[in-house]
Amino acid sequence: MMQGIIDLHHDIFFFLILILVFVSRILVRALWHFHYAKNPIPQRIVHGTTIEILRTIFPSIIPMCIALPSFALLYSMDEVVVDPAMTIKAIGHQWYRTYEYSDYNSSDEQSLTFDSYTIPEDDLELGQSRLLEVDNRVVVPAKTHLRIIVTPADVPHSWVVPSLGVKCDDVPGRLNQISISVQREGVYYGDISFYIYY
Repeated sequence: MMQGIIDLHHDIFFFLILILVFVSRILVRALWHFHYAKNPIPQRIVHGTTIEILRTIFPSIIPMCIALPSFALLYSMDEVVVDPAMTIKAIGHQWYRTYEYSDYNSSDEQSLTFDSYTIPEDDLELGQSRLLEVDNRVVVPAKTHLRIIVTPADVPHSWVVPSLGVKCDDVPGRLNQISISVQREGVYYGDISFYIYY
């Protein structure tokens, strides 16, 4: 998912640079031809129907060219994997998360469940990131499709892993589902957002 977001950003940015160069050229040319010191008698530009039509149509085509790949990416990000390799349930509490590997429970034993707390600032070791390090990390295999089911235990939260391009809101009484695929091994930091309603 995140690779698609990065590719879309680079593609759009390339076209934005082209637009910037084109508009800058037109602006500099207009300033040159209408500057009073260099040209006391400015050049006359005659308005034409063709230029007016082109000036109206091209700026309306550009957002459509940006919207089509954006909608395709948005639709593919919301796609649910039919047969994931693993399912993890993330239960949000006010200051921590409970994770449950529900694929590994059999009829006579409980599922693999653990709590993940943010490490306090005083307990951080050298090189650890403040407000991102946790005492129990979620470990998932690389290059497999995963299903994450998120739900809160108390108040609305948001389960976020920016480097994977994932953000899912969890509302009390509901289960939300997202699909992710981790392409490279590494540590991916997540975040918890709280929603407070008055």
